[in-house]
Amino acid sequence: MNYIEAPSPNFDQRGRSIDSVILHYTGMETGAEALERLCDSAAKVSAHYLVEENGDVYRLVNEADRAWHAGVGSWKGETDINARSIGIEIVNPGHEWGYRDFPAAQIDAVISLLKDINQRHDIAPARVLGHSDIAPRRKEDPGEKFPWVRLAEEGLAIAPFDGDAEAGLAVKYEDALKALSDIGYDAPAGDHAAALLAFQRRFCPLSLGQGFDPRTKAALMAISGG
Repeated sequence: MNYIEAPSPNFDQRGRSIDSVILHYTGMETGAEALERLCDSAAKVSAHYLVEENGDVYRLVNEADRAWHAGVGSWKGETDINARSIGIEIVNPGHEWGYRDFPAAQIDAVISLLKDINQRHDIAPARVLGHSDIAPRRKEDPGEKFPWVRLAEEGLAIAPFDGDAEAGLAVKYEDALKALSDIGYDAPAGDHAAALLAFQRRFCPLSLGQGFDPRTKAALMAISGG
């Protein structure tokens, strides 16, 4: 791939092997504003790559180094997600500044970037995650408009649920809640609401905010293999 080099000073030693990719949206009004912040030493945030809406891909941090993109998070009980992951910032104003669809050229570039990363690290589709997946109480990105199905068609991520919602009618609440944790979400009993929203954004956006409705329960069992 052709990268535009934009080195960020915000990184440190990784300390372990890479097995995940975390997708973010920038959540700022412009890509230029986001790039400036990611390269500002005072901001103490960064990512390995930034993908503009026109498909330009900026390389900010070497993959061998630990970029500061994920913050406090957890997946399958594992923390320090930064140490094990590559962070990709995708330019989009996000929910605060006018969340919009991701242009085709941008998603094409994300797909090409993921394929390029896989040549070096062989990331499993189940380990290509959204920021909201690993930090559901703090984050919403890349959000319900992100076209995960496009990535799944290329074998790069797990596909959103596209099955029969009625299959969820027979699923017990306890089994659905267990499936949420089994998939990888930090969803302890009594504190699962944020994780459930994150799951819906990722796997069944038609049910976003609808609690354990039949579609969500069917999706949970399908994605967890239950």
